[in-house]
Amino acid sequence: MNRHRMNRHRMNWHLSTAQAIGYADGSLPETDCWSVEKHLESCTECAGHVSAAVAAGPAAPVLAEVRSAVLDGAGARGRPAAVGRFARTARTARTAWAAGPALRRGWLLAMVSAAALAVGLARLAGIDGARPLLLAIAPVLPVLGVALSYGRHTDPLHELAASTPGGGLRLLLLRTGAVLGFTVPLLSLTALLLPSVAGGPAFAAWLLPGLALTLAALALGSYTGCWTGSAVVGAGWLLVVGTKFFAPAGPGHPARSPAGQLADVLSGLLGGPAAQGGWAAAAAVCTVLLAVRRTSFDYVERV
Repeated sequence: MNRHRMNRHRMNWHLSTAQAIGYADGSLPETDCWSVEKHLESCTECAGHVSAAVAAGPAAPVLAEVRSAVLDGAGARGRPAAVGRFARTARTARTAWAAGPALRRGWLLAMVSAAALAVGLARLAGIDGARPLLLAIAPVLPVLGVALSYGRHTDPLHELAASTPGGGLRLLLLRTGAVLGFTVPLLSLTALLLPSVAGGPAFAAWLLPGLALTLAALALGSYTGCWTGSAVVGAGWLLVVGTKFFAPAGPGHPARSPAGQLADVLSGLLGGPAAQGGWAAAAAVCTVLLAVRRTSFDYVERV
């Protein structure tokens, strides 16, 4: 009961007047400032107190000039509704900035083009290996998105983002969610539209492996950085698929077309209760490891 009350107290605490004034004038200790900034992300009441403290401090004239210039530039002076629209636009822009490199225009166009090409080859050119080929690369496409989501190699504002209270793993998971939110529906719909190959896995068989590989890239990235971790996981998956595809067929196995052979390989890697259970276990292990290593993203990408 005491622990429950303590948790409720942590969730419901608010800034005192002295803390708001200290944060506004810069006299609050740095560690307390981090706690305040984290709290202000979810507490409108305290954000209003801090805004009032800033408006009453020495920075008030400068802020008034900035606000006046912004409203004049937007043509919104004397129109409160326009101010509300400006605030909503600012919140939308902040969310888009948080998604950041995860939704690069080039990567989005490449994903859509690849999906359209696969459907065109299957439906117009009559190529029966489009679905196995798509399912072979689908699990690592979200991993590629993870590589583009976080880190000094891909994000020019990484140092700034990582230094904020909402940086680190939280920002990385937000960007990874943006990647998965785009790739999962697109690739699943594309695979559903492609003709199946006898003996091949179902169109949705890649989902759990894709999740497991994404979590593996995140977990490995906690040691090596997202770019390196994603590259190792993606290359490892393609190496496994390629090794099994080019392995000589055993005696008693009839020769199949390349599309059928790739479908057989993917059935062993993706389809069936045993394979799916293995991927589920791998995803659970990677999730636990990621939770244990959650603070490593605060510094691993800075070296």
